[in-house]
Amino acid sequence: MHAAGGPLIVRSDASVLLDVRHPDAEQARESIARFAELVKRPGDLHTYRITPLSVWNAAASGLTADEMTDDLIAFSRYDVPAGLIDRIGTWAGRYGKIRLEADGEQLALAADRDLAAELEGLGLLPEDGVPAPDGRIRWRVPPERRGEVKRELTRSGFPVLDLAGYRRGGQLDVELKAATSSGAPFQLRDYQERAVDLFCREEAGAGGSGVIVLPCGAGKTIVGIAALARLRCEALILTPSVTSVQQWRSELLDKTTLTERDIGVYAGSERQVRPVTIATYSILTCRNSKTEDYRHMILFSERDWGLIIYDEVHLLPAPVFRMTADLQAKRRLGLTATLVREDGREEDVFSLIGPKRFDLFWKTLEAKGWIARVTCTEIRVPLDPSAAAEYAAAGQRARIRIAAENPAKLRVVRELLALHRGRQVLIIGQYLRQLKQMAAAWDVPLITGETGLDERDRLYARFRSGEEPVLIVSKVANLAVDLPDAAVAVQVSGSYGSRQEEAQRIGRIMRPKPGSNECWFYTVVTEGTKETEYARRRQLFLAEQGYAYRIMRMPETDGAARTEAAGC
Repeated sequence: MHAAGGPLIVRSDASVLLDVRHPDAEQARESIARFAELVKRPGDLHTYRITPLSVWNAAASGLTADEMTDDLIAFSRYDVPAGLIDRIGTWAGRYGKIRLEADGEQLALAADRDLAAELEGLGLLPEDGVPAPDGRIRWRVPPERRGEVKRELTRSGFPVLDLAGYRRGGQLDVELKAATSSGAPFQLRDYQERAVDLFCREEAGAGGSGVIVLPCGAGKTIVGIAALARLRCEALILTPSVTSVQQWRSELLDKTTLTERDIGVYAGSERQVRPVTIATYSILTCRNSKTEDYRHMILFSERDWGLIIYDEVHLLPAPVFRMTADLQAKRRLGLTATLVREDGREEDVFSLIGPKRFDLFWKTLEAKGWIARVTCTEIRVPLDPSAAAEYAAAGQRARIRIAAENPAKLRVVRELLALHRGRQVLIIGQYLRQLKQMAAAWDVPLITGETGLDERDRLYARFRSGEEPVLIVSKVANLAVDLPDAAVAVQVSGSYGSRQEEAQRIGRIMRPKPGSNECWFYTVVTEGTKETEYARRRQLFLAEQGYAYRIMRMPETDGAARTEAAGC
């Protein structure tokens, strides 16, 4: 029976409306966010969508179809459509029913008879199925097609549980230290230990590939390092930037028994291949022309890697996806703060890297003090009169940039700097002209893609030490920049409606803070333009995590701002 007057309105098209005004809304949100994705949030009714992929990821983490439908029924305002209950049962029921297993030197795909006709009807399998003694139907799969078959079946609605196992890889003598290089005690947090356990479990053959989802500041790198120490094998670590390469190297030296001779860097001008090698996605996808081969992809076969770690897996470029399809005999670990991909390739992450193995609500970590408590504020400012005429005459694409570079934002940022004087502040933006104007106005250092690596490191170090209390950064600082004392982030422009960018930028300030353990995230947008729509979309992922944005409207002249609460 459904709970009368619940906060959910469940519809037959697999969408779910959450009434955030209801007293049980937060509990309902936490329940359905495990198997549904937030897609929009106009006003007080937030729209979630249940998809095959969201159900498969939930099933991979141990959630059953009955548990999913029970949650819907428990919180639904009206009867849950029977057709949707049946679909959830079908989607969840497919997970684990199609298995890829070792068969001597070959692989075998095995499925129950009731799925066999559907699978053969897809035309994706290399031959007709053969009945097996266990009553299932089996198809031989060449090892080189392991990734391709998994990807194409998943795209067709049939997820494959890969139980074919992995090559051990070159052995590596590595352990976690009990104390860091500075002498501070070191041990995994309970949730980090749990994440490593779920990734490495092999008692049922289901471990060894998959994605760990944790917010920035919660120690995703530590989870990757701990998995490496648990497996004790040679590893290739792929990251989005040279800065993150150096941070991985520093963490490995600080928290494991590996030495400098064990760790190679394959990025920039360095080409070291060692038992643990750290490379950037950009160097792997570097080529002189569109017809040239990716010459650095040879790195995947340079050593007998037993583990490949994909840092910030939501940014995995298409050429690395294609290579990963051929690497299914190696263990693969994806790390990310959000599985959202703006290109819609979440299914390829699921099939080629693996399902979501571990996820934890950000609010849960916040409540335990593992990440800072964040206050999110969206500040809407009117378009400056000096830009109004240009905006009116511009095309749609140009208007987006004019709104983003609105000169009225400078006054808001100046007031925020005064409000948070004494704290370390990051100003983050998309457009270099805007950032350079702010840097010049306040004599604040600026880091962009044009800034040399040595100069970046020097400025980051000065910011960490407190010598530079304010730092302006372009999108180069979206990812993997360790600035633990940053307590305030002011976002003045961004990449349209990118949910993943919003999550990454807020992550720059969420590392635990001494004392009150607080941080503040501001996004400044131009009222009455496309920016406000983009802002709503950017905030969707954080809304799933239980965060709300306070809305402030700045008047056209100096004066008190109007404030309103806006649940995400």
